[in-house]
Amino acid sequence: MKYDTDELKLLDAIEHEEVESIAFDNEKIKTMATNTLDYLKQKKQITINMKQSDLDFVKQRAKDIGISYQNIIQALIHNYANGKVELKI
Repeated sequence: MKYDTDELKLLDAIEHEEVESIAFDNEKIKTMATNTLDYLKQKKQITINMKQSDLDFVKQRAKDIGISYQNIIQALIHNYANGKVELKI
């Protein structure tokens, strides 16, 4: 396993007992968790150019299964971003 510079510094500090304890701040952790969840829920409107035939196909498939075509495109991008869909070019 390769470690980056910060990880190597942390490992070195632990090994040489140079780690400083800090007080546990439950409220700060709750705030950070809430902020993270809020960020993950945010959506951003974008403009994209694509072939009309591709859009027509996605719209028809969406209509066939009863969801919006934007949801299909959003799911495809989300699954690609999370490594669940592989792009072959």
